[in-house]
Amino acid sequence: MRAERRAIAGLHRRTFVTPSRILCYHSVGTPSWGYNDVPPAPFRSHLEAALGAGYRFVPAERIARGEGEPGELAVTFDDALRSVGTSAAPILADLRIPWAVFVVSDWAAGRNHGFGDVFLGWNELRELAAHGATVGSHSVSHPNFGLIDEDHARRELVESRVEISQRMGQPVSCFAIPFGQSRDWTPRCTEIAREAGYDLVYAQSVAGRSPGTVPRTFVTGFDTDAVFLAALAGAFDRWAE
Repeated sequence: MRAERRAIAGLHRRTFVTPSRILCYHSVGTPSWGYNDVPPAPFRSHLEAALGAGYRFVPAERIARGEGEPGELAVTFDDALRSVGTSAAPILADLRIPWAVFVVSDWAAGRNHGFGDVFLGWNELRELAAHGATVGSHSVSHPNFGLIDEDHARRELVESRVEISQRMGQPVSCFAIPFGQSRDWTPRCTEIAREAGYDLVYAQSVAGRSPGTVPRTFVTGFDTDAVFLAALAGAFDRWAE
């Protein structure tokens, strides 16, 4: 993957005006998350490279609702790993960048995962929200929605929204699809998500996403600043994990 992304970035011709874009990160200093993990120093370097190139950071909902302008970026995190709170949040605060995190409700509650003590708990999530982070749902148990039936999908969507809303003390209106590619979601799932109370459903890809979902650009731990800037210019819009 490292070689593939560097090759694609090297061949991409950058345009002068780029559309608004939502970035999808996972962890920032959780090595067990593999290529999904971007350590703190490269993470800060990505953000500073974007700012240096003239990009502006805005809340994800602004772009998701079609209000974004060329050159605007947003930062989001899937899975709600503890390193997002301990490593990413201080960097984002220092650079005055808004951000959002999508929570797997079972994992935040310490249920049914077996990954160890790597996830943000409810108290930590409430503290981050109090300092401006947007908290959304990433399901109850992180299933592949492309492989489960409608009843299961409905439980994952409804129960996670209810628990996260109750724990955070505020309604949850946005959802990020686990895995996030077109094969991992269906148009019917989008309908069920709307019925469950979500008005924004974020994918983890741009061209390879289900209709009716919000595009995001996936960032990996293999991405140098040059690869990252190529991603902002659209080099990986048709790339799939």
